Formats: sequence, structure tokens, C-alpha cells
Amino acid sequence: MAAIPARIAEDLEVRTAQVSAAVALLDEGSTVPFIARYRKEVTGGLDDAQLRTLEERLGYLRELEERRAAVITEIAKQDKLTPELQASIFAADTKARLEDIYLPFKPKRRTKAMIARENGLEPLADALMADPSLEPAVEAEKFLGDQVADTKAALDGARAILVERFGEDADLIGTLRERMWKQGRLVTRVREARENDPAAAKFSDYFDFSESYASLPSHRTMAVLRAEKEDVIDVTLSPYAEETTEARSSGELARPLAPSEGVSARSAQPEAGVVTDYERSIAARFGIVDSGRPGDKWLGETVRWAWRTRILFRLELDMRTRIRAAAEEAAIAVFADNLRDLLLAAPAGTRATMGLDPGIRTGVKVAVVDATGKVVDTSTVYPHEPRRDWDGALATLATLAKKHSVDLIAIGNGTASRETDKLAADLLKLLPDLKMTKVMVSEAGASVYSASAYASAELPDLDVSLRGAVSIARRLQDPLAELVKIEPKSIGVGQYQHDLPEYGLSKSLDAVVEDCVNGVGVDLNTASAPLLRRVSGITESLATAIVTHRDDNGPFRTRKELAKVPRLGPKAFEQAAGFLRIRGGDDPLDVSGVHPESYPVINRILERASADIGSLIGNAGVLKSLEPAEFVDETFGLPTVTDIFAELEKPGRDPRPEFRTATFSDSVHVIADLRPGMVLEGTVTNVAAFGAFIDIGVHQDGLVHISAMSDKFVEDPRDVVRSGDVVRVKVLEVDEPRKRISLTLRLSDDAPAGAGAPAKGESGGRSGRPGGRPDGRSGGGQRGQGRGGQSKGGQGKGGPKGGKGGGRGSSAPANSAMADALRRAGLS
Repeated sequence: MAAIPARIAEDLEVRTAQVSAAVALLDEGSTVPFIARYRKEVTGGLDDAQLRTLEERLGYLRELEERRAAVITEIAKQDKLTPELQASIFAADTKARLEDIYLPFKPKRRTKAMIARENGLEPLADALMADPSLEPAVEAEKFLGDQVADTKAALDGARAILVERFGEDADLIGTLRERMWKQGRLVTRVREARENDPAAAKFSDYFDFSESYASLPSHRTMAVLRAEKEDVIDVTLSPYAEETTEARSSGELARPLAPSEGVSARSAQPEAGVVTDYERSIAARFGIVDSGRPGDKWLGETVRWAWRTRILFRLELDMRTRIRAAAEEAAIAVFADNLRDLLLAAPAGTRATMGLDPGIRTGVKVAVVDATGKVVDTSTVYPHEPRRDWDGALATLATLAKKHSVDLIAIGNGTASRETDKLAADLLKLLPDLKMTKVMVSEAGASVYSASAYASAELPDLDVSLRGAVSIARRLQDPLAELVKIEPKSIGVGQYQHDLPEYGLSKSLDAVVEDCVNGVGVDLNTASAPLLRRVSGITESLATAIVTHRDDNGPFRTRKELAKVPRLGPKAFEQAAGFLRIRGGDDPLDVSGVHPESYPVINRILERASADIGSLIGNAGVLKSLEPAEFVDETFGLPTVTDIFAELEKPGRDPRPEFRTATFSDSVHVIADLRPGMVLEGTVTNVAAFGAFIDIGVHQDGLVHISAMSDKFVEDPRDVVRSGDVVRVKVLEVDEPRKRISLTLRLSDDAPAGAGAPAKGESGGRSGRPGGRPDGRSGGGQRGQGRGGQSKGGQGKGGPKGGKGGGRGSSAPANSAMADALRRAGLS
């Protein structure tokens, strides 16, 4: 255990003393956000990313040490612990290596080798290994008896003993495992019954696929495993770099035998004189050489038998485990990065918001929340099929918007979102004076929140269907505060998230949420219990106790009043206080990220500046005239004092970016509307290792492959875009049957030859729409026929002119339907 800090320090490339200090703080109950922010002097400035890695490695290495102790104890009980073996166990630096060493001593079910030993055949195996000049059949006759009927049974028993011995040699298995990882490859073939199955078409890239283990990216591994799970493909984990050379010449089909297969002719009788490099390595390890002696052929066959019936099968399982683990680790990292970007997305702020949860048959659920997120009104409108009450829906929305002075309209991006977006666009045109802005919002996880126990407690009087609209509105106001109410894995910003291990995913995502919440800070007097429980040092029960105390006694006036909360002791206060904000309280410092333990430093600064706290906070001129180093003492070092000055200059600053929205094209609603060459605006919804997914408003995200992100080499897509970014993209290709949209961030890129071009008159949007609809709204005329075809329709005559999606309406309504809606709402 004492060596663990040194190993972690080597991994992180920092000093051992830094790691030891961090480990001590973690063991005392300090959280990563607290250590990273308020214990910089103690750890030498380790940041939150380093501390998260440290915490993870600490857990792994402590588990390794516990397992090492258990292995030593078990082997000692068997009286087989030699000084050499103990040294090997102590030298094992991974769990895999430790288990390789332990394997020969691990209790196991009754094997053929065990039975052979019980029948006295181990001396035969040792004799043939020690002296290949012996004739195997002649030597075997010496061991016949009641339990060994003939020479074949004797030699089979001796072979079983040697096969087990070869397969349990830790050094050999370790060497072969690394060789297979470096030169082996994954091979897939479609199952004949699924080759023409439309449901399997999404996996067509893997119907005939091969790639080396070492270069296999996470998303391809996860796709292959998903396809295999759905019985679309067969997966072969080959140890060979090339299937057509060594593997085929030896009769090996690049696949180990499954236990149920037994030993087939192809593995038991390979072509004479042909062996693989793996078999050569096994033979070399045990000094087996074919020199023409009587026992050499038998020993060579034993090596081959060991490779094909035991070692290869084990290594295949190891490769599968390793490939899956690497892919899962990368996928979890992608999910975590995307979640962080989503949580730290720009908040729209304290503005009255109308949330629209789109639906067709069940209607569009509507909820209006005030600037603080309080629900002030709800309704359900039915603008779509089967009722098609467009005008009635407009009238209802207009009444609500006018009544509550709505500033923002948040539209869930699920089913019927674009149709509902059109409804919102008409609303903007109805009420230009309100200068509202409509925004498409991800509704991932909204249904999970709606049915949760917390939603029932928070919104007990609202129907489940309306709670989703409330969540959509609030997540536009403050994504972080609302999304923490939902289990992170339900937010849906990962790749193959449902195939990932529950514990590892939850642990990683919980860490992200904790870092984000504490990085932004939490308003103590408005935060929900789910948000408070993500604050450093605050458990779920403490979060509930804080909210209860606040409800019973009114808002907190100072951070010190937290001491009155039941069961909130000094340790919890130390961990949490710096991340909690009190706006309009008794102490101006309580709105900042300055920890109360640092207030003595503030007093010295005030004395030196001859100012009070009210005049000092936000006064950059005075603060820049002071030198932070002058206020360093034995307790507070320069990093802490520098942070204090930064907080005094901009107290409670929000690290999140400014709010902005994407403007979807008014003429693009479904995939069929897209044409290669169109330039559209969209929002990044997800970033994977291979590129980024962009919502361009057609109910199916398009993909910008990593190769189409920049004119320069891009190693990580997140170096170019993050979830939530608003970007302009060009459509390259559209595969409507498979719902695939290929996009590029390089607007100078040309669409592939033969992919077609926008129809004349589209200007990057849909073709003109001739004529007006019977209801007076813009017509739905024909699109140009075929790719690159000419559009024959003109601009719709009956439709009003208004602002673009996401923008502000620019004129009063100009048709009878809208005028009627205004009259019904009492607004004209």
C-alpha cells in the first residue's frame, strides 16, 4: 500500500508528495471539487481532471493490493508459496498478471489433468518432457493398470497434464496475449439468414469486415458487439494478422474451439510440418525441439493441442474482454464529455418561458413558467392530426403569452417538433410586440423526469404529461439546474449507452455532474434538492434537510446559518460552503466563491485598501493596485489568494457561455426536403470519437465525420465543436432509406459527384411552394422532380412574411386565420 502514491505519481507525472497529500484528503472525506478549488497549496495545484484520475487509480491499486494479499494467503494454505513465487506475486502490476500467476493454484472443477495425476501419469509426462529420445508408446506401457487400460489412455492422460501446464504458465500466456493484441484482428461475417433482412441493414458496414485489435475504435467495437447480440453477424477474434497466410496453411480457421465442439479433425490433424508462431513460442518456452527423436513428434502434437484446444480459446476470451473494456472506457469518456458540455450549456436566464411538449394525437402540452421557474399556467392544444385546431391552438398560446409576458418559447425536439415549431413561428408573427424568441430544446429525459418521484413531489397538482413541458421550459432557462433532476444516463448524449456497464457509466457521469455543479455554484435559496445534493459534501438527506429548513424558516441570510440545519456538521459545511451562493444576503462575500475560511484574508485586504467590502467587490481598479503575494501567510498560499482576488473582481461569475440559438430553415422539415449543397444552421447534439451529430431540424441528426470538420488534421472532434454549439453546415449526401445525412463544416466542400444539387430556386432550402392553402397559410406546392431538378413553383401567395425560425416576428399577421386567432384571444 505504501508504494501506491509513487505509482500514481509516475502515471500522472507529478511528485509523490502531491499524490500523498491528495490521498490523505480523499481519505479524510474531502471531495474532488473541494480539493481542486480550496486545497491547491496542499496538493501542489492538482486540477480536477488529475484528481479524478488519481481517485480512479487509487481505487484500482488498492483493490489490486487486497487481491494480492488474498492470493498469497490462499497459496500459503496449500503449502506451495515459495520465495520465488511470492516475489512474482509482489511484482505483478496488473490484475490480469496477478490472476495469470494464481491460475495454477486456483481451486477448480475436476479436470482431465487432475484425473491423470490421480492415475499416476504425471511421471510419464515428466519423463517424455525430460527425455524426448524415449519412445512414447513403450514408455506408456509402464503405467498401465486398473485405471489406465492401454497406451493411448496413458498418453492422453500425460498430454492432458502437459496441456494444463502449458496453459497455466503465467509468463508464456502474458507474452502470447500481448502478441495477439498487437497482430490479431477482429473479423465479422453476416449470417446468411440476415443478409437481406431490412432490419439488419443498419449493420451492413459489418457484413464483411476486418480490423486489427489495436486500431479498432470504440464506436466500431460497440457496433460489432451490438450486431452480434442481435444475431446479425458472427464475430471471429483471430490471432493472425493475415487470414490467408499462416492461418489457412496450418488448417486453422482463425477461431478457437468452443468447449462444446470437442476436438475436430482440423485441429487434431494439421498438415505435417506446418506450425504457427504461437506454437513455436510455446515449444521454445519448454525447450521442445523437433530433432527427429522418438518423442519429438508427440511433444509437438501436444504443443499444437495445447494451443488449439486451450490457450487460443483463453486468449480469445481475453481479447474480447480487453476490446470490450477499451471500447466501453472510450464510450463512457465520450458520454461524460458530452454531458459536461450539455450541463454547461449557456442558460437563457431569468426570463418568462413557455414550454411546448409536442404531440400529435395527444396534443401539444403547454406550460408557462415565470422568471424563477415557477409554474404559472398550463394548457393542452391540438393543432395537429386528428383535430387540426390550428387557429384555436394559436388563440390559446397567444392568450398565455400576453398574460404572462412570455419572452422565450422552448419547443421539445421530439415527435411533431417541426410542426409545433411552425405553430410557434405563427405565434411570433401574431405577437410581434412581445419580441419573443423560439428555441428548439432537447427533450431527452423529460419523460423520465415527469414520471419520477421528485417530479410528483415538486409538481403534485400537475398531470404527468404536463410536467414534461415544465421541464422543457426550465431546461432552457437553466440547463444545469433542471438536468440534475434526471439520471445522467437518461439524458441521451452518449454512444451505445445502453450497452455500457451500469456501475462504470454511473460513476463517471456522477463525477461530471458533481464537477459541473460545483464549478458553476448553487444559489442556496432557490436550488432544488436534486441540485443541492450534487454540491460537495451534501448528501441526499442533507439536501432535503436544507430545503425543509428553508421552507420552514425562510431564506438563508448568511452561509453561517447552514449550521442550524439538522445533521449538517463542520465537515459538510467545510466541503459545501464555498460552492453555495446567497444573493441579497447580509454578507456580500456570500455571493462569491470565496470560502468562509478565507474571510480573514479579505479583512487584511480591506484594511490595506482602506475600503469596505461593498466598495471593494467588483472594483477592478483598486484590486489591481494590490499585490496578491503580500497577503500570503502560513495558511493561505498564493494560489488561494489569487483566486480570492479573481472572485472579488467578478463575484459569483458564471463560467458558462452567452446564450444563443440556432435558426432552422423555414423550408426544411423532413429528410426528403434535404438536397446536397444546402447550407443550413444547426445545433450540435452529440460528439463521438468519429465526428459530431447536428440537429438541422428534420427529426434525424446529420453526421459531420471527423474528416469533414476542418482543413487541418483533427485528432479529437471536441477540439472543433462541443455539444450545444450552433454551427453552419453543408449537406453532402442524403440516404433517406437508412436515415443517414452526411454533413460538412467546410462550407467550401462540394457534394460528391452524382449526389445532385439543390433545385433551382431553393437557395439552400426547399423549392418554392405555389398557391395558398385553403386555410390561408402558405401553400405546400411541388418540389422540383429528381435531384438537381428545376423547381416550377413560385413563392406562396397567401402566406404571411415573418421572421426566420428562432428569430423574432417582423410584421403583423396578414391573413384571415391569424386575424381570427387574434380576435379569439382578445388581442385585436
